Amino acid sequence: MTTMVSIQHRFDGFDLDVDFEAPEGLTVLFGRSGSGKTSVINAVAGLLQPQQGRIKVADTLLLDSAQGICLPTHKRRIGYIFQEDRLFPHLTVRQNLSYGQRGARAKRATQLDPIVEMLGLGALLNRFPAKLSGGEKKRVAIGRALLSEPDLLLADEPLSGLDEARRAEILPYFERLRDAQRVPILYVSHAAAEVARLATTVVVLDKGHVVRSGAPDAIFADPTLLPAGIREAGALITARVVAHHDDGLTELSAGGIPLFLPKVPQAEGRRLRVRIAAKDVILSGEKPVALSALNIFAGTVSHIHIGEGPGALVSLHTAAGTVLARITRRSLAQMALREGVPCYAIVKTVSIAREDVGGGD
Repeated sequence: MTTMVSIQHRFDGFDLDVDFEAPEGLTVLFGRSGSGKTSVINAVAGLLQPQQGRIKVADTLLLDSAQGICLPTHKRRIGYIFQEDRLFPHLTVRQNLSYGQRGARAKRATQLDPIVEMLGLGALLNRFPAKLSGGEKKRVAIGRALLSEPDLLLADEPLSGLDEARRAEILPYFERLRDAQRVPILYVSHAAAEVARLATTVVVLDKGHVVRSGAPDAIFADPTLLPAGIREAGALITARVVAHHDDGLTELSAGGIPLFLPKVPQAEGRRLRVRIAAKDVILSGEKPVALSALNIFAGTVSHIHIGEGPGALVSLHTAAGTVLARITRRSLAQMALREGVPCYAIVKTVSIAREDVGGGD
């Protein structure tokens, strides 16, 4: 199910002109604040009527300015998860969820129980929103949106305003939505770690225009596409859980290379996506020995990006995939690194944060 968006709209001092396709899965609109991300999904939801454009979700045409077509918001099969939870304070969790079913198609009406189980809401059904934590409110908002039987789910920075613990609580639920539900998701964010963990497709926006779209590993390997530039660059490694060790470490296999992390809750055999920030990678021209760091990737330099400052971004082709290292240009010269030169990437186990490890898609 593909979503096609092509819209043009002039605001006071800002022109929005975007054209992209969002395939099945979770597509992130990524960019700095003010780049037009929320305006795009508001146009898809019908909350903003572009001056020109065409929006199509699967076989349903939502907007075609040339033909004079613009479906009103209530006739679009769209579920919207806002930055604010927007729950009805006078209704219990069960009643808030049931409200989402009011517009569901009779033949496809989603049952409440599977959604309650997936989102872990069973113990909360009789509570009112005032008695819920921020993470619990967000889960209820997700459930209510799903129960409306949407053809497309929109999420506008749904983790903004949550502390680190609540974000860690909610991220796995969006992974479940991405992997288990058949509803495509258009997700707005400017948080690199969040995007790297969740996205199957990334659409980069800047000043109201699409800069590039593609797979997240390609986007995060190009610092020119990232809001914070080279500081946000990082590699996305797909690996499988091999074992959980008694010393508090989890061992993964990434293309046959052992990768050790602080213990994660996923079961053995589970495929994971691991983000390794380029700033946390050290390069060595020779195979290192007697190091405290446990993760060593042998590879060959495949690309070098020279920044405007003292830094450089080195792409290393390894059996685990591309690994990125952010080093100084002085180190680049001292090591005589260039494309085709073999070297080793070293990653400290404890440098990989829990938020950088998530379920593979």
